[in-house]
Amino acid sequence: MNLTIEEVAALFDQESNDQRTISSVEFDSRLIKENSLFVPLAGTRDGHEFAQQAKDNGAIATLWSHPTIQPPEHIQVIHVEDTVAAFQRLARGYKEKINPKIIGITGSNGKTTTKDMVDAVMAQSYKTYKTQGNHNNELGVPLTILHAPADTEVLILEMGMDHAGEIEVLSLLAEPDAAAITLIGEAHIENLGSREGIAKAKMEIAAGLKKDGFMMVPADELLLAPYLPELTQTIKTFGLAAGDVQGTILAEAQQETTFSVEGVKYTIPVIGGYNVKNALIAIGMGRYFAVPDAAIQAGLAGFQLTKNRTQWLTAGNGAALLSDVYNANPTAMGLVLDSFKKIPLQGRRIAVLADMLELGPDSAEMHAGMAAHIDDTVQMVFLYGPEMKALQNRLTDQGFAGQIYHFDKEEKTGLINALIKTLSPEDSVVLKGSNGMGLSEVVDALIGM
Repeated sequence: MNLTIEEVAALFDQESNDQRTISSVEFDSRLIKENSLFVPLAGTRDGHEFAQQAKDNGAIATLWSHPTIQPPEHIQVIHVEDTVAAFQRLARGYKEKINPKIIGITGSNGKTTTKDMVDAVMAQSYKTYKTQGNHNNELGVPLTILHAPADTEVLILEMGMDHAGEIEVLSLLAEPDAAAITLIGEAHIENLGSREGIAKAKMEIAAGLKKDGFMMVPADELLLAPYLPELTQTIKTFGLAAGDVQGTILAEAQQETTFSVEGVKYTIPVIGGYNVKNALIAIGMGRYFAVPDAAIQAGLAGFQLTKNRTQWLTAGNGAALLSDVYNANPTAMGLVLDSFKKIPLQGRRIAVLADMLELGPDSAEMHAGMAAHIDDTVQMVFLYGPEMKALQNRLTDQGFAGQIYHFDKEEKTGLINALIKTLSPEDSVVLKGSNGMGLSEVVDALIGM
């Protein structure tokens, strides 16, 4: 961070002669450090109530919009109408000062993994900074921008959404030089009505994209095609045996996948054709920003995956756990199951699947549809949550030869105990479900068994 208090005040048409440099910007008073700027936001409690704590922790300046709460003494106060809008304006001002190239990434699934891959590739040639954790909304994106070091050359921003219009706000804030849509799935279909509605919402990432910018979209997603002719930017499609950036899978193993693009061989330390598609975005971005192929190869081979995204772990008794429990929608769950069935593994294959949330009125059918991704290569299926009852019924009706167990939402302890009793050291288990179902607790219990 290299903004002075004077520069911040000027962003809001206020005068200050304070030349002190702000060390960081935070909206959580507990994270305030010496010389920080505090942004009070409305939450369960109004953030203005924590301004004194922020000052005590080292804040030297604060944005302020509350009409009756008085700010602490001996702190620079910058008055604004709306602290959220001001927070975003502050981020835009800082972005304009440090002037990095910006890559925006959205999609129904794979955003975080793609962000990690793009960062690993771009870091081979540039000083990079990326979205930390899941800070991908109207507060997380400006926070990411404001946390970027002043010497950042490429900033990779993940952009998430629950409703229409949210990605547009983020794109106009970030004004990316390049953007990508990973895929169109069913996440938040309850709010957006249909996959068509989701596709339209994801295309909002083009709203702030530089007019001479670059964009990558999946070659096999027909719902995006109507929007592309309207764009002035360079558009590249990607896919397996399809698109401008085509990948061909050469080998899949438990810990890695090898594929080629135009004769160049790449290895990523994760499974799945869907992760190859994510890597194709990283390759396309790397090439667009002139990263050499050898550097792209090195970046992908060594990239670090964010926790709970398709990572292999080991249970306490030695069983292999494929944990992908951060979130889920039917497209994503189907892709993980398909990959799990293909890779060579020892012992039994066991699936632990929890409810996928926010799927709307077609939720039961979408859950039942997962039966198409479960065959006799899977010996046991553990289902968790009321929506997964539909999958149990479908598997039973189709004569699934393996064992099926269902647990209601309040029976998580029973699920954990059943798995601990069942697992052998040679088994491999895939765990997938929406974050709200708390399968991470099941993963932790198996690791500690």
